[in-house]
Amino acid sequence: MKFFIDTANLDQIREANDLGVLDGVTTNPSLMAKEGIKGVENQRAHYLKICEIVDGDVSAEVISTDYEGMIKEGEELAALNPHIVVKVPCIEAGIKAIKYFTDKGIRTNCTLVFSRGQALLAAKAGATYVSPFVGRLDDISSDGIELVAKIVEMYTYYGYETEVLAASIRSTQHIIQCIEAGADVATCPLAAIKGLLKHPLTDSGLATFLADYKKVNG
Repeated sequence: MKFFIDTANLDQIREANDLGVLDGVTTNPSLMAKEGIKGVENQRAHYLKICEIVDGDVSAEVISTDYEGMIKEGEELAALNPHIVVKVPCIEAGIKAIKYFTDKGIRTNCTLVFSRGQALLAAKAGATYVSPFVGRLDDISSDGIELVAKIVEMYTYYGYETEVLAASIRSTQHIIQCIEAGADVATCPLAAIKGLLKHPLTDSGLATFLADYKKVNG
């Protein structure tokens, strides 16, 4: 499974990249706002900074909700850097735009997916990635991981090449569950990725090894 980091924070992106396990980055307007990045030009310059750090896909989201606006924004974003994947919401105009981008050779990430039906339409339109939102489904007492598993099963059965990018990951446990569900990618906060390192037996084992080393070597 590939790891993307879900942030616009350059320090966190560098830290995840230096860890040696980072495959890409996802961003959205909310994450940009969190970093205080305002204005289209500043945001696009920020995407370029991310692309300089990461040797992998960088999802950049369109703001428009109409077809013509999505096409204009998406083509401009894709032209910024070969790493850019155009992130498009799963609405009617978005599915139509994904088909257009697919025909033009522009890669896409269909975001805000909450059902198998939406995921099916995105795959039929040729989306590179589809992003089911695990945490947001859990928030309304639905099962986000089950949706990921069902989409994986559907794509495998019908032979769709669209990759399942599990989004809205809230915890290390979510990552483990996404592995079990067969997700191609999980996009996560840095803390959730680093949480995979933690295990009490690793800590106690290391402490024992170091204590034994000191006994022998002083």
